[in-house]
Amino acid sequence: MLVEIPDPEVILSVIVAFFVGLGGLYIYFKIRPFIKSRSEMTDASQSERLEYYERQLIDMKIRLDALEIQGIEQKTEDPNLELKQFLEKLAKNEAQEKPVEQVEVTSVVEEKPVSTPKPTNIDYANPTYHVLHLITSKAMTSRDIQITLKKSREHTSRLMKKLFEDGLVQRNTESKPYTYSITEKGKAKIEDVLTEPPTI
Repeated sequence: MLVEIPDPEVILSVIVAFFVGLGGLYIYFKIRPFIKSRSEMTDASQSERLEYYERQLIDMKIRLDALEIQGIEQKTEDPNLELKQFLEKLAKNEAQEKPVEQVEVTSVVEEKPVSTPKPTNIDYANPTYHVLHLITSKAMTSRDIQITLKKSREHTSRLMKKLFEDGLVQRNTESKPYTYSITEKGKAKIEDVLTEPPTI
């Protein structure tokens, strides 16, 4: 069997083309990281935009938390502040020995709410009775109840929903946040607990 051998120029051109292709691939992969395509450029701008919005959301969350904390820690203003300022001015004027008009000063007495003693029959380990007793005198928001009970927001929400569904409390949806007040059924339940003899 005779095998025809091609010319040496053909063999040499095939080998040279192979090595040129390998060199081209090598150069392409070396310079590829430095060349940015249009899609990569748009991806970079989109990621920058997403990072910007993420920073904005984090900033808003921090501000919202600060507002909630300020709502919890409301600063109570001194009702006698104007009287104190007037008395300080009066004292300064007397110290400087200037004639001062006589003004009749009446003291303002701050009325403290009368605290009702907690009934001994109510089991404060039971959150239902505790909440019903809390809202007997005044309506409270879910947040106020949560702080008083020292429970999580989810726990307080589930409890208030159950009390609302049982008809023990009524929800005022006209104001935000919603306030809860006790119903006649809830008052009857509290009175039943109060009339029971204390367990020893």
